[in-house]
Amino acid sequence: MAKRQLNVALIGRAFMGKAHSNAWSQLNRFFDSSYEAVLHTICARHREALEPFAAKWAWANVSTDWKAVCGDPAVDLVDIGVPNNLHAPIALAALKAGKHVACEKPLAGTLADARRMRDAARRAPGKTFVWYNYRGVPAVAHARALVRAGKVGTIRHVRAVYLQGWADESVPLAWRFDRKLAGSGSHGDLNAHIIDMNRFVTGEEITEISGAIAETFVKTRHTLVGPVAGGIAEGLKKSSRKARVTVDDAVLFLARFSGGAAASFEAARQATGNLNKSGFEINGTRGSLRYSFERMAELEYFDATADAAVRGWTTINCSNHAAHPYAAAWWPEAHPIGYEHTFVNSAYNMALVLAGRKPTAPMPDFEDAYQTQRVLEAALISARLKRAVKLSQVK
Repeated sequence: MAKRQLNVALIGRAFMGKAHSNAWSQLNRFFDSSYEAVLHTICARHREALEPFAAKWAWANVSTDWKAVCGDPAVDLVDIGVPNNLHAPIALAALKAGKHVACEKPLAGTLADARRMRDAARRAPGKTFVWYNYRGVPAVAHARALVRAGKVGTIRHVRAVYLQGWADESVPLAWRFDRKLAGSGSHGDLNAHIIDMNRFVTGEEITEISGAIAETFVKTRHTLVGPVAGGIAEGLKKSSRKARVTVDDAVLFLARFSGGAAASFEAARQATGNLNKSGFEINGTRGSLRYSFERMAELEYFDATADAAVRGWTTINCSNHAAHPYAAAWWPEAHPIGYEHTFVNSAYNMALVLAGRKPTAPMPDFEDAYQTQRVLEAALISARLKRAVKLSQVK
C-alpha cells in the first residue's frame, strides 16, 4: 500500500535545524510509518546560509518568509526550531492555516505566549507536538513503563539534574542569554527537559514549588556578530561592545508531586566539567530507578522486593528488541544509538499519532507542554518572591 506523504516545512536551520532535518529524513529509513516524511521547505532568515543547508539536507524548497510557509497549501506540518520568542507567532499562524505543528521546547518564552498557543491548539483541527526529545530515549521510556507496572511502588522522592558547562565568560551574548528572545536561561533550556522527563516517567504532576534560587553569574557579555553556526555556542563571533545578560545561569528548586513525593530540580550552564549531564533518580516503596544521559543506553533499577542475598542495583542495557521501546527499529542488542536518534524516535511517535495509532511513548502536545511551562513559571515566581508557590496559583 502506498504511504501518505507528510510534507514538512522546518523553520530554523541552526542546532535544532540539523536535529530535525535528520529526524525527518531518517524516519522512513528505520521505522514502518504510515507516512512518508517529505522535506518540503526549509525556512530561515539568512539566505546565504540557507541555500547550502538546504542542499546538504535535501530540502526541496527554501524560503525566508515564515508567514508564506505557514500559508502554503502544500505544507502539512510546520516544524518550529527557532528562538523561543518566535514560537507563538509562528505556531498561531500555522494552526490558523490548519497545519499540524511540531514546536521545539520549551513551548514558549513566556507563560502568556504558551497559554495563547494552548488555547489556539484547542480550537484548531491540526495536531500539535513539542520536541521534548528525551521521551525518545529507550531507557527513559522504559523507566516510565516500569513505574506504570508498579515496579517502583509509591514514589516518595525524586532528584533531577541537568548540568552543562559551556557558558563561560568567553561566550558572547547569543539569543540564549537574552530574556526577550529566550524567556529564561538554564531554566527554560535545561530545567524544562527534566521537568517534562519526570512528569513523563512518574505519571504525576508537580503541585508546589519552594526554595527556588535563580542566579546569573556572568552579568555582561560581548555582543554577538553574525549568525549562529549551528551548535549551542559553535562559531559565535563577538564584538568589542558588551551588553547585560538578562537570563539566569542556574536555577534550583524544590517541588512536591501530586502523589506526595518530595523532589529537587537543578539546572546550570556553568557547571564546569559537565558536558551534558541530564538525569534523575526516583525512589519508591518497592524499588528505585536511576538514569543519566551520559550513559544513554542504560537504566539502573533497584528491586526492594528481591531476596536480601542478591538485592542490589541492576544495570539494564535498554537495547533488547523484544523488551525495550524503539530498540527493534535500530541495531542489534548493545549496539548503542545516540542523541540524534531520540529525535527520529520522536518523529515516529508524531507520525503514529497523525495516523491515528498509539505512539510508542506519548509525545507532549501543546496542552501537555503547557503544564511544564506552568512549573517553569512557578519556579521563577518562587525565586523572585522567596516563598512557596502552589501550581494552582499559576494559571
